[in-house]
Amino acid sequence: MQLTAADAAQLKKIISIAQTLLEKAGEKEAKGGRAAAGARNARIRRSGKDLSAFRKMLKAERKAGVPVADLARKHGISPSYIYQLG
Repeated sequence: MQLTAADAAQLKKIISIAQTLLEKAGEKEAKGGRAAAGARNARIRRSGKDLSAFRKMLKAERKAGVPVADLARKHGISPSYIYQLG
């Protein structure tokens, strides 16, 4: 099966579009897209004494009037976790 000139031109256009999309995706990751955000916001597992100290510190900061959104951003946790602590 031979490609016609028109078919070859269409394939070249598809390849150039795919390359453009891949380049844009690479730029987005470099600027902080989803893949980079996942690496940046790696979960931290706290256990034992660290966890109880962390919870006490969060409760103390909330009593001092620090907004939940600020605490969540600062410590890399969700706002709902702070509200669950009570």
